[in-house]
Amino acid sequence: MTAVILFSIDPMLAWVTLVPLPFIVWLIHVVRDKLRTGFEKVGRVWSELTNVLADTIPGIRVVKAFAQEQREAERFREANRQNLLVNDRINFVWALFSPTVTLLTEIGLLVVWAFGIYLVAQHQVTLGVLTAFLAYIGRFYTRLDSMSRIVAHVQRAAAGAKRIFEILDHVSSVPEAANPKPMPVVKGQIDIEDINFRYGNRAVVRGLSLNIAPGEMIGLVGQSGSGKTTLVNLLCRFYDVSDGAIRIDGVDIRELRLTDYRRHIGLVLQEPFLFFGTIADNIAYGLPQASREEIVAAARAAHAHEFIMRLPQGYDSLVGERGQGLSGGERQRISIARALLIDPRILILDEATSSVDSETEQEIQRALDNLVRGRTTIAIAHRLSTLQQADRLVVLERGRLVEQGSHADLMQRQGAYYRLYEAQARQHEADRVAMAASLAPLEMR
Repeated sequence: MTAVILFSIDPMLAWVTLVPLPFIVWLIHVVRDKLRTGFEKVGRVWSELTNVLADTIPGIRVVKAFAQEQREAERFREANRQNLLVNDRINFVWALFSPTVTLLTEIGLLVVWAFGIYLVAQHQVTLGVLTAFLAYIGRFYTRLDSMSRIVAHVQRAAAGAKRIFEILDHVSSVPEAANPKPMPVVKGQIDIEDINFRYGNRAVVRGLSLNIAPGEMIGLVGQSGSGKTTLVNLLCRFYDVSDGAIRIDGVDIRELRLTDYRRHIGLVLQEPFLFFGTIADNIAYGLPQASREEIVAAARAAHAHEFIMRLPQGYDSLVGERGQGLSGGERQRISIARALLIDPRILILDEATSSVDSETEQEIQRALDNLVRGRTTIAIAHRLSTLQQADRLVVLERGRLVEQGSHADLMQRQGAYYRLYEAQARQHEADRVAMAASLAPLEMR
């Protein structure tokens, strides 16, 4: 609008006013790409800096235990130095650009003054016209200067948006079905049909077939790297099989909507993850609309109610980041209560009692007994003694199913399971003897 007014007052002076404009446009075009590239680099180095802190702060006990404070401080200083270097470069570009635009607009104003005085001297314009023109040109250059300053904000936003869209545009390895089938009433029948799976070029699961009846408890057994956790990940559809199929009640899980399918799966991990918030919020994570009565009932079934009520605010107590305010056994029982609340038809236990003491393990085991009742359950445990109550044990070796049956049957066969069990028994006996030997001198005192 201001430009239109300037041309209506005096077209010749208006054209003189636009003399700096091509230089400013060219400068914005040059600086725009440098700013966007620079802000992208700033985002990357800032993420590297925060990664160092995210590694070091949660692991501060390990850092101190191994006396690596100086090393971690040096890592932070190096990351911070890179952050400072990249920020200095982009700040230099912006510090040079902004005054240059201001200088060009001031030069334009001087040119208009000089040309206007010349026209007044030649009696081609009046002094009043020149005064009005100079008033409007001040507004024009002020707007132009303000628009040039927006460039940095726009390019910062563009760099951030690019990183966001890189994540949003990432193609999932488990895409949704184009025409998903409706989720049937889940009974819990699982049919694994000749599946194969690879991590890159490494075959992890090879030609595995397994049928699990509704309500049956299966124990997955095998050495580390045998494919137990990978099979669980495939059942949860964190990955898709390379060949074969996994069916739930006769339906290929790849034909179901992911959210509908996963609502029927309860997962209890070796390291239970709790979110920052109250205990009630963590138990109700899978069912946010759950009432307090339902939350308490789930906690009671998970043998967690007693220790929760001993906390200062009970169910409204904050657990801290990742549940650091609770012991390992307490976190595990809250994780079990979380799984109980959604009432899944399929339950997966991944080393649920491996990182706790014997007394806590018994508490967790009682909670698990309530959890597995009436559900199709797949349990992984390194301590084979914890799986003896399973209806069937499935032994994996290098991604293949090599044996299956009850504990008694597999021990009688003296195959892969027998060797694993005997090796653990010998190790347990050796640990017991070593413990007794270490305590003997203390008893003599």
